[in-house]
Amino acid sequence: MHSTDRSAPRRLLNPRRGAGAAALAACALGLLVALARAEEAPRRSAAELMDVLMWNREPVGGPFALVDHEGRPRTDADFRGKLLIVYFGFTACPDICPTDLMEVARALTLLGAEAERVQAVFVTLDPERDSPAHLAAYLQSFHPALVGLTGSPDAIRRMADAYKVYFAKAEGADGNGTIEHSAFVYLMDRSGAYLGFFPPGTSAERMLTIIRPQLAAERPGTR
Repeated sequence: MHSTDRSAPRRLLNPRRGAGAAALAACALGLLVALARAEEAPRRSAAELMDVLMWNREPVGGPFALVDHEGRPRTDADFRGKLLIVYFGFTACPDICPTDLMEVARALTLLGAEAERVQAVFVTLDPERDSPAHLAAYLQSFHPALVGLTGSPDAIRRMADAYKVYFAKAEGADGNGTIEHSAFVYLMDRSGAYLGFFPPGTSAERMLTIIRPQLAAERPGTR
């Protein structure tokens, strides 16, 4: 599992004192131009996002507002107080998504009663096709505690960007649309802070070598 290092100091840039109105206006104009260009810039590649995750170059995670597989509005705040496992995929994914979700489900099963202190969520990258009802039917094959999340394409994109997830629509071998995407299993702490990620194909047993110590460290009186 790759973990985050929060020890690096943040660098703050402040305007110089005594700057005139013209200088401030120029800065504001420059910021607007930069923002406009950023919106037009192509999205980062899978390799670029992998680099961000591997070297903890940017924060990972953040607020979200989606809808669960029962049609209820859900936000990141709903999952506070538990370790949070986050996986992005789509229900028509032919191989890696069901394989990884099965390992997440096995990890929850192996945890037994301790699984009550962990929440796993599956976030669809295909909200146009993955309705709440569709997610509910799909998740029945894995674990009853799994929560499926969907929402508007914009809301899904915002959450994926926050987690540095690469995804793009593509044409499948059968001529139908599919989605190319990165497939990491993210682990967040009880406050929603990023702990690290498991690469695709990680076994349930391997996940538990990280999850169990986190649970032990969070028991009352162990800090």
